[in-house]
Amino acid sequence: MKNLSAELFVDGLVFGEGPRWHNEHLYVSDMFAHQLLRIDMQGNKTVIAKVPGRPSGSGFLANGSQLLVSMVDRRILKLSGNDVSEVANLNALTNADLNDMVVNANGDAYVGGFGFDLFGGAEPAMGNIVLLPRDGSPPRVVADDLDFPNGMVITPDGKRLISAETFGHQLMQYDIGADGSLLNRREFAALGDYTPDGICQDAEGAIWIASFVTDEFVRVKEGGEITHRVDPGRPAVACMLGGPDRKTLFMISAETDIEQLAQGNSKAFIETVQVDVPGAGIP
Repeated sequence: MKNLSAELFVDGLVFGEGPRWHNEHLYVSDMFAHQLLRIDMQGNKTVIAKVPGRPSGSGFLANGSQLLVSMVDRRILKLSGNDVSEVANLNALTNADLNDMVVNANGDAYVGGFGFDLFGGAEPAMGNIVLLPRDGSPPRVVADDLDFPNGMVITPDGKRLISAETFGHQLMQYDIGADGSLLNRREFAALGDYTPDGICQDAEGAIWIASFVTDEFVRVKEGGEITHRVDPGRPAVACMLGGPDRKTLFMISAETDIEQLAQGNSKAFIETVQVDVPGAGIP
């Protein structure tokens, strides 16, 4: 396993989540600051939306609009220029906060839900993934019995979705059906002590994961081999391969824990490291 050293890119966040690389900018949900940020390669931050319900995962549609999770009220919002509108309310399909989201090239959105009130100290329960179809048909559950679904990626060919289960210590993968259904659930990698939060994929099919509990970012191949590691010295939250050649790994970490975070007590940082294998797939 190769250890890499990171450099500070941006600080001054409360708790960053859901990093996305789009049109030469990094988009980050500063969850407990209730805002969506756009950050250029010089580290300049611009607030592009206020989200009282706490923003999390997001994704882009072909027309340039951005879909965004509003966690607490379990809504999916759409940002078009300065206009923010609701496109779906998922309260009937989830029983706790929404979490991360990935949007495929066709415009189908996959949204994970906690499954229980994490910040309220509720007893753990299994979560699910909800599909918001591009054709406007009603949202529906496409995967359930998931141990805290979190980051998701869609492979470059658009045929598979890989999902992190944080408390299940695993990455699972699904075939994507013609109607957007998730089929043939199977293991991508068992992760031992690692607790995968946000994830991204590279051109060799490996997955970079942010492991919150073990305070590290690691690159894992299908089957579980760990090839690279970055230690930020604090809980690792999410990561994204971006930059002009998609060889810049943006890593979000935070000085906090679950109990402190429930009170909004957190300081988050974005660090970078240059890698050999560029990003691929979505996001």
